[in-house]
Amino acid sequence: MALLERVSTLIRANLNDLIDKAEHPEIMIKQVILDMENQLLQVKTQVAIAIADQHLLENKQKENEEKISEWTRKAEMAVGKKQDDLARAAIERSLHYKQMSDNFRQQVADQTLQVETLKNALNKLQQKLEEARSRSDLLIAQHRRARTLDKAADAQSAVSGVNHGATFDRMKHKVMRQEAIGQAKNELLSSDAASVEDRFAQMEKEDEIDRILSEIKSKRA
Repeated sequence: MALLERVSTLIRANLNDLIDKAEHPEIMIKQVILDMENQLLQVKTQVAIAIADQHLLENKQKENEEKISEWTRKAEMAVGKKQDDLARAAIERSLHYKQMSDNFRQQVADQTLQVETLKNALNKLQQKLEEARSRSDLLIAQHRRARTLDKAADAQSAVSGVNHGATFDRMKHKVMRQEAIGQAKNELLSSDAASVEDRFAQMEKEDEIDRILSEIKSKRA
């Protein structure tokens, strides 16, 4: 049966292997559990149908056995009445129902075996489903933790591969150069300002010299 083959595949499924091979393990786990639940419902339905068929076959077998007894009594009654032809007909009917009873007995045996097979598959699938449900949260947590550790390791590897000492040295030299440039600009501005003040001071000094010289000349005149 295709159903039993699918159930057998789910029962043999190893969740750890599925997680390792899956691109999205969490989705895979939820899908496996959903498949198990669907198959479990189908197997339950098949078990119920198989049991119903078994009861039907058992009833048919019982009916034929009752017919055997009935026609056997009729054959005995015909013999008692010395009606051998009627007795022979009754015996023939009895043999017919005996053959039918044997056929139904074999079908009952086959159906009983199928019911047991389905019941075993149902029990195993139910146990597997319970195991999957109980382990799913743990497996998902383990996968998330492994993924986080993997990302952390990648980040650490990337950080370790960068020469931060050289980077900081370059930044230090750049900052020092900017400071030196700024200081030089300030010195130039200060120098320009001092030069202007010195020129004005020199002009005032010359004016004072000229004034004093004029005063001396006026007194002498």
